[in-house]
Amino acid sequence: MKIKTLFTITIILLTSLCIQAQDAKALEGTWNLVITEDGKEVPSWLEIKHSGNSTLVGRFCYKFGSARPVAEVKINGTNFSFSIPAQWEPKGFDMQIMGDLDGDGLKGTLIYTDGKTHQWVATRSPKLAYNENPKLEKPKTLFNGKDLSGWTALGENQWIVEDGILKSPKSGANLRTDETFYDFKLHVEFRIPEGSNSGFYLRGRYEVQVADDAGSEPSNVLFGGVYGLLTPNEMVAKPAGEWQEYDITLIGRRVTIVANGKAIIENQNIPGMTGGALDNDEAAPGPILIQGDHGPVELRNIVITRIAE
Repeated sequence: MKIKTLFTITIILLTSLCIQAQDAKALEGTWNLVITEDGKEVPSWLEIKHSGNSTLVGRFCYKFGSARPVAEVKINGTNFSFSIPAQWEPKGFDMQIMGDLDGDGLKGTLIYTDGKTHQWVATRSPKLAYNENPKLEKPKTLFNGKDLSGWTALGENQWIVEDGILKSPKSGANLRTDETFYDFKLHVEFRIPEGSNSGFYLRGRYEVQVADDAGSEPSNVLFGGVYGLLTPNEMVAKPAGEWQEYDITLIGRRVTIVANGKAIIENQNIPGMTGGALDNDEAAPGPILIQGDHGPVELRNIVITRIAE
């Protein structure tokens, strides 16, 4: 009787472990979250993967800031949870994220640093096809050197045009193109004063950082980085006050960034949205967005060349 009971318990434990392993596997991958906060939907991003035999780890990107490491994703059946220390959030509690499998997706709650609870749902991040033989269309100038035609400020507008230069003289609204784009090559020339910070959002989702970082070591949160995700192979920023340029190619998830004539990121996959993204509907085209809510920036010669699908 004791041997039979022990055998039954062993089978139950093995079955439980097997089910938990299957649930853990179902959680692995990258997920695009939509969080409902005060009646508004905001984008977020989550990556879950194995570390070693049984531990799940990951990365989490909230609606602002950079992707942050998750030391352990704890699972209990189909439920999972993890916590994130505050980054740019108001001081308070660590953020608590709890979720569950929901068919092919996920759903759950997020407890913010102020203690408020918000609901979220998630779908798997889409695979984006890479075109091995891109065909370039005719280049298009996005800034006419005269006014803001083709652009919309996302808030109270501080953007002006002077002497053929597009300027944000102070922190204020971000600026986006009215048109949307999928695969493209983007050329842009820019200048920032000492200590300033800006950036270009590709498809409105992936920020290429612009900052006063000349002489710094390369970092994914400094000049030329895809914010919090991809690190340039060298720092090529010029001193503040000098004109600089980016030539950026985005095909599917793969991005190549040439800064001031040097390739600093080549054919690297962007795993997900960066903080401050307009949305995370990655399969859809999106605008070019210029960050104007951090510091002054000036721009000229903004040219985009679509890549035919």
